Amino acid sequence: MSTDTATSAGGPISGLVASAVEYMVDAGQRSVLFLDVMRQRGDQYREHLAQTAPHVLQYSAELIIDGRKLDEPVNYALVRIIPPKDVEIDLDRRPFIVVDPRAGHGPGIGGFKADSEIGVAMKAGHPCYFIGFLPEPMPGQTIERIARAEAVFIEQVISRHPQADGKPCVIGNCQAGWAVMILASLRPELFGPVIIAGAPLAYWAGVHGKYPMRYSGGLLGGSWLTALTSDLGAGKFDGAWLVQNFESQNPSNTLWTKQYNVYSKVDTEAERYLEFERWWGGHVNLNAEEIQFIVDELFVGNNLAAGRIQMSDGQMVDLRNIRSPILVFCSKGDNITPPQQALDWILDLYADVDEIRTYGQTIVYTVHESVGHLGIFVSGGIAKKEHAEFSSNIDLIDVLPPGLYEATFEAKGDDTTSADMVVGQWVMRCEARTLDDIRAMGGNSPEDERRFAAAKRVSEINLAAYQKFLQPLIKRLVTPQMAESMRNLHPLRMQYEAFSSLNPFMSAIKSLAERATEERKPVSTDNPFMAFQEQFSKQIVHALDSWRDSQEALSEAIFLAVYGSPAIQAAVGIDPQSVPSRRQEMSAKHRQMLEARIAELKSRIGEGGLREAALRGLLYVGSARGMVDERSLEALRNVRRNDKGARLTLSEFKTLVREQFFMLLLDRENALAAIPKMLPDNADARRAAFAAIRDVLSASAAISGEVASRLRRVAELFGVDATEMLERTSNVAPFDPKAKAS
Repeated sequence: MSTDTATSAGGPISGLVASAVEYMVDAGQRSVLFLDVMRQRGDQYREHLAQTAPHVLQYSAELIIDGRKLDEPVNYALVRIIPPKDVEIDLDRRPFIVVDPRAGHGPGIGGFKADSEIGVAMKAGHPCYFIGFLPEPMPGQTIERIARAEAVFIEQVISRHPQADGKPCVIGNCQAGWAVMILASLRPELFGPVIIAGAPLAYWAGVHGKYPMRYSGGLLGGSWLTALTSDLGAGKFDGAWLVQNFESQNPSNTLWTKQYNVYSKVDTEAERYLEFERWWGGHVNLNAEEIQFIVDELFVGNNLAAGRIQMSDGQMVDLRNIRSPILVFCSKGDNITPPQQALDWILDLYADVDEIRTYGQTIVYTVHESVGHLGIFVSGGIAKKEHAEFSSNIDLIDVLPPGLYEATFEAKGDDTTSADMVVGQWVMRCEARTLDDIRAMGGNSPEDERRFAAAKRVSEINLAAYQKFLQPLIKRLVTPQMAESMRNLHPLRMQYEAFSSLNPFMSAIKSLAERATEERKPVSTDNPFMAFQEQFSKQIVHALDSWRDSQEALSEAIFLAVYGSPAIQAAVGIDPQSVPSRRQEMSAKHRQMLEARIAELKSRIGEGGLREAALRGLLYVGSARGMVDERSLEALRNVRRNDKGARLTLSEFKTLVREQFFMLLLDRENALAAIPKMLPDNADARRAAFAAIRDVLSASAAISGEVASRLRRVAELFGVDATEMLERTSNVAPFDPKAKAS
């Protein structure tokens, strides 16, 4: 070999050695810093547990009611969120109440960041309250007792805001969502709009090949295992098991990605990671009665939407009793509460949109394309978009005519019509939908329904057998001390304890981390060993994801085969040829009440004055669009501000909207024909009212097509010159004389 060849070969080799040394220094420092983050996580966990009322709320709070002091004590509390100094609150605006999920974690996730549900509600000017809980349940505490306590909390909030423009808007996250819905069905008079975020309400729903968590109850033989776990806990269910159940849904993130992300970006990710882990590791306990109700009545029994849950006083839980608008926020990326579980309760309760209207119900839903379960109420991006729009436009949602809508969001741009009427960076509109739009997302076949019904029967049989033969023995053997020891030895708790400062091997990590920080030499971005590290990480993620996918496919196949067996179904009393239906039929009492209401509204079609006539005309024209836009609401607000008549409260205005909407729905032609008789003789008043209708409609989109045709018909009913009035706004398309109003 020549000298020149050896020299040229030495260049790449020396460069590779230099890169290796650079990477080894960086990797060593990152390893020490990562271990120190784990130490901080363990110490943070222990400090969090030592607190009397641990939470992760970013905001200061004032205790209003301690649920432990109620006649029927619970470990829940109502607090008022104290707004930051730079946030101005309007005490006349409806209050917001955020209820956090008790699903194994501690409270506070709804106010975890400045860009959170609480943060965006306060930014919109609303007073905010928070319902949280302590780690240990009170003796005898049940789901029903918690519901009664939360009713007391909401009553207290209402009493503190007698001049508010509406009843409180209540947000229920995840497990708190179904709890809020139960209470709203029992005490509908307490609620303004209800927002349920990532909350399961139709527990069997889903599609094949996705969301296998719904099969868990059947694969485990039902809820007997829940009862066993509670008995081993001496009457308490350790919330760490619920957290572990969540983690098992995404093993690549649990076992690798979450930690690797900190290790690979330890200079920037430590604070965010520790902040989240403070909540994720704050495990709480439930009473045996609570968790048994949740599993038997909801997750395995699927009794909520079916109306089969009965309170101790005999009152049945019927979600159709809810009179407030219901906003459902879900995501296709949520494998804990997929869209089917968040929305299919609507199919269980109503035959069509007309039936939704007969109950006076307004349901608005929005489906995110990708965000995961926690991101629905944790992500700052979601808070600044969906939750901010809900908070800013809650009055729009509250006065929507009854029906089913999908909330959609469009980014505000330079070409956005009436951009000055848009509060934030997004334009929200509510577009009319039918039940077929929900069915199009996929759902269960009759065969699937029989499978889940069979799994429910098996669960009931196994639970009864456990309660008779094993439970008495286990209850005698397990002492509170043994239960506490088993809780402390739970794998999720041990992973925090093992890396805390209690571990003597971690004592030297802190000083080493300080030194590593002082001498920190991050690797260059083009280092080939860093590229190899990233590729190695991707291979691990791919392997774990593949293992998860194979396990999920196997679980689904086993569930479908076992509970789809005609022999199994027949053995537990399910007819293999039946076509199950959980939909609740309308009761005779409600049908009678509905008929009386229809007769009343028809008899009053000719009643009212200019205000009723203008609103009727606006609803007639606006319904041609099949959507309502936030800019239209702002224009309507301007009309209300300039209204020289007696000012209506939001509740009165809502009632007026609904009455005029139903009159048009019941007998549109007679309702329109009655308008001229309702108008005053004053031509200027009629022209002003028509101008207000025109301004509201043109605020969000061009007036054209069917909308323009209907508006001209209303102009004739108001006795105004349509051409002259419509030429005064630039957002009106040229008139087509061939177009006719329907």
